[in-house]
Order: sequence, then C-alpha cells, then structure tokens
Amino acid sequence: MTSKAELETKVKQVLDQIRPYLQADGGDVEFVSMSESNIVTIRLLGMCGNCPHSRMTLKDGIETAVKQVLPEIQAVESVEPEI
Repeated sequence: MTSKAELETKVKQVLDQIRPYLQADGGDVEFVSMSESNIVTIRLLGMCGNCPHSRMTLKDGIETAVKQVLPEIQAVESVEPEI
C-alpha cells in the first residue's frame, strides 16, 4: 500500500506534468494539501485563478489527469488564491 507521503509526491509529479499547459495560458497550479481520505487541495494561480473556465480546468483537466494516474485519489478541489 502506498503511504500518504508517497501518494503526495506522486500527485505533485502529475501536477508538474500539467503545469506547462497552464503556464502557456498564463496560469499555474500549486499543491496545498491532501486529506486522509485522499482528497487533494490545490490552488489555481495567475490567469487560472480568476478564469471563468477554471472549474472546467480543475475537474476536466487536473482532476481527470490525477485520477487517471492515481485512481486512489477521490477528488481534486481548489481553494481561493491568496491575496
């Protein structure tokens, strides 16, 4: 069984693979935390933080990619960017 630390590392690796696509549109993604129930929290940054399509980016892009590689992840949710 994968430890929480190993799973977090793998989630960050998937986010690193997605990052260039977000950066190409002026955005970025930051890992915030992962709960005991394998719900990942991220923060969308830059243009992604206030884009009207950010929900679609989150669910159809980031969450799909993470769950495809790591099916044990239950969901990916975002928090508001820090001001």
